[in-house]
Amino acid sequence: MKKIKKILVGLFSPITVMIVPHNNNKPINIKMPSVGLILIIALWASFTVFLVSVGKTTIQYYEQKEKIDFYYNQFLELGSTIKSLQRSETQFRQIFAFKSREKILENIDDTAWGSLDPDDMKRIKAQIEETANTVGEIRDYLKQERDIYFATPLGSPISNGYISSPFGWRIHPVSHREEYHKGLDIAAWPGTPVKATADGIVVFADNRGGSGNLVIIAHGLGFSTCYAHNRKILVDVGQKVKRGDVISLVGSTGDTTGPHVHYEVWVNKNPVDPEPYYAKRIER
Repeated sequence: MKKIKKILVGLFSPITVMIVPHNNNKPINIKMPSVGLILIIALWASFTVFLVSVGKTTIQYYEQKEKIDFYYNQFLELGSTIKSLQRSETQFRQIFAFKSREKILENIDDTAWGSLDPDDMKRIKAQIEETANTVGEIRDYLKQERDIYFATPLGSPISNGYISSPFGWRIHPVSHREEYHKGLDIAAWPGTPVKATADGIVVFADNRGGSGNLVIIAHGLGFSTCYAHNRKILVDVGQKVKRGDVISLVGSTGDTTGPHVHYEVWVNKNPVDPEPYYAKRIER
């Protein structure tokens, strides 16, 4: 009992706290019980611990937020790339649903991750981007092949006809002189529709002497075709045409002995034998 009383007397016995300013002012003396000083020290220590804890929690919060923001942005980019791949997959499924090379070329469009660290995310992203680039390269290659396919003359300019005079040296049926025949003469009934054998733009559509009513189409990639002796021209200069479009009607205008279409194929400004192009079958 005496010990407790002694402790209580010690706790509540007054002490003096002296505050000494750095200037010339008089020191400040504060009297308080010992227990008051102990409480002040305890509160100060608790507040300091609280501030340190809050600071540490705040730092952890911002670190986690930065990490979450990083993952969020990465997943957004990956999501966009994956959607692009899915679109490409759909396009390729549509493309390769066709059995023939010609049909493929004609139908090409002009159209849960677990716990990952940043290195894993970058690796996955790099792999997806590499795959996307490969898909893009394949698509570009197929588009280039498509352009070549549509610019290359294929098949006959008329549905029902036969070759009456081949490419090369021959005796001209009108002049009866030997001359170099730059195309094929394809005989057909007058008025038979003459069709473009490749996509292109009409660069000439008028009468030209011995060629009669002549149509010339530029197809790009060095290809052009000529259709002569037409009875009637159905296209205008500057008009875009597609393979199979009717451009004129078979006739016998110019230097001819009967109705036919004189058909030429030019490659890089030089006439070539049209027969290899004429003989190619167009799949529809």
